Amino acid sequence: MRHFLKMTDLSPGEILTLIDAAKANKGECSSALAGKSLGMIFAKPSTRTRVSFTVGAYELGGHIMFISEKEMQLGHGETIEDTARVLSRYLSGVVIRTYRQDDLERFASVAEIPVINGLTDERHPCQGLADLMTVSQLKEDLTRVKIVYLGDGNNVATSLASVMTMVGAHVVVCTPSELTLPDWAILEIRQLAAANGGKAEFLTDPSEAVKEADFLYTDVWFSMGQQRVPEKSRQLEPFQINADLLAQAGPDCRVMHCLPAHRGEEISAEVIDGPRSIVFPQAENRLHVQKELLKKLMNR
Repeated sequence: MRHFLKMTDLSPGEILTLIDAAKANKGECSSALAGKSLGMIFAKPSTRTRVSFTVGAYELGGHIMFISEKEMQLGHGETIEDTARVLSRYLSGVVIRTYRQDDLERFASVAEIPVINGLTDERHPCQGLADLMTVSQLKEDLTRVKIVYLGDGNNVATSLASVMTMVGAHVVVCTPSELTLPDWAILEIRQLAAANGGKAEFLTDPSEAVKEADFLYTDVWFSMGQQRVPEKSRQLEPFQINADLLAQAGPDCRVMHCLPAHRGEEISAEVIDGPRSIVFPQAENRLHVQKELLKKLMNR
């Protein structure tokens, strides 16, 4: 049984094949998932993940069942493993959006259906696939791409750096020293870069990081469920993607954001709404890559 819990659950070759199919099959409506039902268990609110998976499954002829974690007994009235065993007898696949990566992996360890990570506190691999598709639409040779993530070292940064190093790109994760990625993520990203001909840097100076960048990328400074702390905001202020910072990057540098965006905080309104922003095509690509992912996992 194949799951997609983290980026390395697919090989670099499988990822590139999936991206090529997503670009070729944009707008596809088919019966690829006819007679199959996809469950979606969400402990966290969602716009893009919920809508893109719902539309994607429908466009492939499948059915969707959305379940709030509060409406079921996952980890409360019964064990996570028992829930996984039961749902495996009803559904053809499941997307889970929750807090703990460990809970997701416990579910998948006994599930007899494909399990897809719709986001955890540690990883956001579906977003990473959409990010790679977006970059590849503009840069054919991924080994010559430099992409710079600026801001809080979080799940999005981990999955972005993982997928880009897996295809041989140059990734810079630029954060305040107090807010860098956890040690396990840095080690994993360095290993992926070494194994696949990529390059990974972890810097703390935004001006140094963005030199000759092809893409600048950011995310909110406070993820869902995190308390807003003024000190953290002060630490992150120099990492805002604004016109001044963008001017220090390459002349054709594009700007990315996984959304939702807080204009005036991690990114200026001038930049996200400006001509060098590819934020909304990036969001659209969630739909296209996830349809290919569903076909790959649920059609086996």
